Amino acid sequence: MYAIIVTGGKQYRVMQGETLKVEKIDLEEGKSFNIDSVLMIGNGDTVTVGTPNLAGAVVTATVKSHGRLDKVRIVKFRRRKHHRKQMGHRQYFTEIEITGIAG
Repeated sequence: MYAIIVTGGKQYRVMQGETLKVEKIDLEEGKSFNIDSVLMIGNGDTVTVGTPNLAGAVVTATVKSHGRLDKVRIVKFRRRKHHRKQMGHRQYFTEIEITGIAG
């Protein structure tokens, strides 16, 4: 059984027992929470698609850890102008584990 969920403005295909890194969620480690924005649930040959969300479908997840991703370097360079601008960015993430899919 799998589901397609939306969290942090991105869509993820998840299965029970799977861990993934999503945009930062303000919950403590070990806390459990529900994701209500489920777009689709597939179970074998049966696929249920919502318009846009499935009514009554819930994916349960547990927060495992928080962290920051690797640094992304941003370089702006204009040739022959003595212009170079360099910045970096590290995005925060939350690692979650999918504990249940109900639909």
